[in-house]
Amino acid sequence: MLLHRSNPSAAPANATPAFTLPEMLVSIAIGGMVLAALGSLMVYSARSFVAIGNYIDLDKASRNALDQMSRAIRQTARLTSYSPTSLTFANTDGTQLSVTWNPSTRQVTMTGNGSTKTLLTQCDYLYFDISQRNPTYGVFDFYPATNNASLCKLVDVSWRCSRTILGRKINTESVQTAKIVIRN
Repeated sequence: MLLHRSNPSAAPANATPAFTLPEMLVSIAIGGMVLAALGSLMVYSARSFVAIGNYIDLDKASRNALDQMSRAIRQTARLTSYSPTSLTFANTDGTQLSVTWNPSTRQVTMTGNGSTKTLLTQCDYLYFDISQRNPTYGVFDFYPATNNASLCKLVDVSWRCSRTILGRKINTESVQTAKIVIRN
C-alpha cells in the first residue's frame, strides 16, 4: 500500500535536518565569544579572590608586627639612636632594643634581650620619624626631635608591604602607620 503525501514540498521521511555552513560558523563564533567571556571572568575572579586573601594575610601580619613593636617601644626608657630606617632604645634594665628595616631583604627585625625576631617580611618601604610629646601650638602636630634623639617621646612609623600574585607585583596593603608614645 502506498502512502500519499498531503504536502508535496515536504522533505522525505528519511531526511535528517542539518545546519548549513554559515549557520555552523555563526554558532561556533558565538560559542567562542561566550567561552572567552567566561574564561576572562574566571581569571578576574581568581585574581580578586587571591588578592583579598593576600590583603587579609598582609593586614594580619602588619597588625601583629605593630602590636609587638608598640608593646616593646612603650616599655623602653629612651631613644638612643635614630635613623629613618632604624631605631635603638635603652631599656630601664640597661639592655638595648633595636628595630631595623633592611631594604635588600625586605625584612623588619626587632633585636632585644639577646634575640632577633623578624616582625615583617616582604616590606617594600619603612620610615621612622621621631617627635617630642608636646604638640605644636595651633596645629595638631608634634615638635620634631630629629636633632636630639634623647628628646624623643613619640615615634611615628609607616610601612608598605606587597607580594607577587599570579606573576604581577601588587601592593595589596596600603601604607600602615602608627604613632607610638614612649611611656617612661
